[in-house]
Amino acid sequence: MDGGIILLIFLALLACWLVNKVARFFRLPKVGYAGIIIVFVLVMLALWGQTFDR
Repeated sequence: MDGGIILLIFLALLACWLVNKVARFFRLPKVGYAGIIIVFVLVMLALWGQTFDR
């Protein structure tokens, strides 16, 4: 489980860096930043939740 959390943190940092680059390129407002990050976080949490054995 620790490996999954570490990977999630790494992907979050990578996504923040990518969102920053893309948002600057397209000149998105702050709402655009927030929307992209919220969607990414929800998708990553859904994928992370699927990894648990039931």
